[in-house]
Amino acid sequence: MRHRSLLILTTVVTTGALTLSACGSRDDSKGGGNESGGKTTVVIGVDAPLTGSLSALGQGIKNSVDLAAKTANKNNEVPGVEFKIEALDDQAVPASGQANATKLVGNKDVLGVVGPLNSGVSQSMQGVFNSANLTQVSPANTNPALSQGDNWGKGEKKRPFATYFRTATTDVIQGKFAAQYLYNDAKKKKVFVVDDKQTYGAGLAAIFSEEFKRLGGTIAGTDHVTVKETDFSSTADKVKASGADSVYFGGQYPEGGLLSDQVKKAGAKIPTMGGDGIYDPAFIAASGTANDGDLATSVGFPVEKLPTAKKFIEDYNAGGYKDPYAAYGGYSYDAAWSIIQAVKAVVAANDGKVPADARKQVTEAMSKVSFDGVTGKVSFDEFGDTTNKQLTVYSVKGGKWTDVKSATFED
Repeated sequence: MRHRSLLILTTVVTTGALTLSACGSRDDSKGGGNESGGKTTVVIGVDAPLTGSLSALGQGIKNSVDLAAKTANKNNEVPGVEFKIEALDDQAVPASGQANATKLVGNKDVLGVVGPLNSGVSQSMQGVFNSANLTQVSPANTNPALSQGDNWGKGEKKRPFATYFRTATTDVIQGKFAAQYLYNDAKKKKVFVVDDKQTYGAGLAAIFSEEFKRLGGTIAGTDHVTVKETDFSSTADKVKASGADSVYFGGQYPEGGLLSDQVKKAGAKIPTMGGDGIYDPAFIAASGTANDGDLATSVGFPVEKLPTAKKFIEDYNAGGYKDPYAAYGGYSYDAAWSIIQAVKAVVAANDGKVPADARKQVTEAMSKVSFDGVTGKVSFDEFGDTTNKQLTVYSVKGGKWTDVKSATFED
């Protein structure tokens, strides 16, 4: 997605390239970062929608990265290095994401970036980061083309950018999982498919549709909605007229919640299902009609039920953050921690100092990163995709999302 969620930020945020004092606080032959209290500053950039309709997800991403940086500093994870974050707001707009990427590249202390939420925004950023050898790790992007190239669907997988990684699994898995659950478990055989015409939503809907038909299901009809619009009554009428027993929506929760509401008000008392883009309490809040029975898939297993996430949850709650970590908090923490581990390896191999070509070396080190994270085992395959292919189906029950089925997929 862009995910497939999230205070008052207490960390000092770096807002641009830091100026070194005239007394000489850095050995330029050894590489970047200004010194703070005898330590070299390394900045982890964050790009996410921090304002606007998706800010509930973006704030959780930012806060979780902030927690990872603070934890690394507290534990002296990388001796001689002090981590800070620079968080930028893309408002889920590709042009803003590209501008943010350029700004982060311009700050020489940034050695890795976590984000963005949206696959469409990521498309606008990847080339900028790649040209600067700057590692990017998304906790939420799910579009397969970002890591496997535009011809992935034809079996022609080719990694477009060596700097791109993600801790969220792809829509190839998510879309198939959703179709299998809706057909086999929910026993729905005739689905109406709607998407928001965006990279994430349209791609996910297409993968879902292909798998649903392969299983023997029928696509009762298709339609498209426009992001930030609120009147989907014409689509709702089409759903009602089609006789569909369910709706699948490829998109985000602001539109998804309204669509579910208007479909039910049109007289079609059927569930709406979507991907991690709708898995948020705001989806439920957007509907004025009770939407118990609506479904969503999301990456990974429920964080609250993972033994590996216990300390993350405790530390997050103790951190004073006013917004929840939401759907991508654990994946954001793991994304930041993977950058921290890559920096750790690079510094250790350079006699405890940040090297002059740190960005290039961090990107190379990312492919070897492997650790037990909040969400489970964290490592990346030859495309930069996570090796953790776990997914969960959630259902709205009593006005809350409740997990109903989890599964691990093998390639």
